[in-house]
Amino acid sequence: MKIIEEQWGTVPLLHVVDEQQESSQMPVVIFFHGFTSAKEHNLHYAFNLAKKGVRVLLPEAHLHGVRSESLDEVQLSLRFWEIILTSIEEAGFLHQQLQEKGLLASNRIAFSGTSMGGITTLGCLAAYPWIESAAVMMGTPGYVKLAKGQMKQFENKGFKLPMKDEDIKNLLSALAELDLTQHPERLNGRSVFFWHGMNDTMVPFEPTHHFYNAIKENYKDHPEDFEFMVDEHAGHAVSRPGMLRAVEFLADNLNA
Repeated sequence: MKIIEEQWGTVPLLHVVDEQQESSQMPVVIFFHGFTSAKEHNLHYAFNLAKKGVRVLLPEAHLHGVRSESLDEVQLSLRFWEIILTSIEEAGFLHQQLQEKGLLASNRIAFSGTSMGGITTLGCLAAYPWIESAAVMMGTPGYVKLAKGQMKQFENKGFKLPMKDEDIKNLLSALAELDLTQHPERLNGRSVFFWHGMNDTMVPFEPTHHFYNAIKENYKDHPEDFEFMVDEHAGHAVSRPGMLRAVEFLADNLNA
């Protein structure tokens, strides 16, 4: 197995692949890391996926890891949606590059991520109909509700948002376009796995679980393609069983 540090356009990434198949067309997972994390922190997902014959790209998010601009956590938090929207845009570029490099088999591509990466994955599902499958750990599809909650939280802590009313309106309008709670039809029957801990205080469990329950009827003819794994004891950290099930779900769907 090879772990290759590469730069595709402006995106630094880790490229993880079985060395025997490095130049072959293969199914691909693009895996997004979490807030204040970095691409190498999710190598355990990539390792297990690569063992199942999947090529994995781990992109570095804007303002993170080697793209860091030495911002503190408050400064980074204020640019949370800029980071996510940049990752969604770059996801389209990475898909195009995979096709141009002849590395993607029959458009068998899935997205995944933890926390901010799970939120990014759900936005990608809203934006890109060519995604085949997804695994979302500790993510939420309700972009507008989350953004409004974050703004309120900042103000309650005594911070002044460095945005004009017009900027806030434009941001919420852009987020509404990628909000799957407002556009659930965009899932279009694609296979999605969710994992969430019930004691998560960073990305609350209930809104995501509510979304799942609200639309699982759309999957009544193929319920195995829409799965929610609940951990009653976990907080904001994916358990090993959750990680392994996410890997299995993605590999099974991509290799079917």
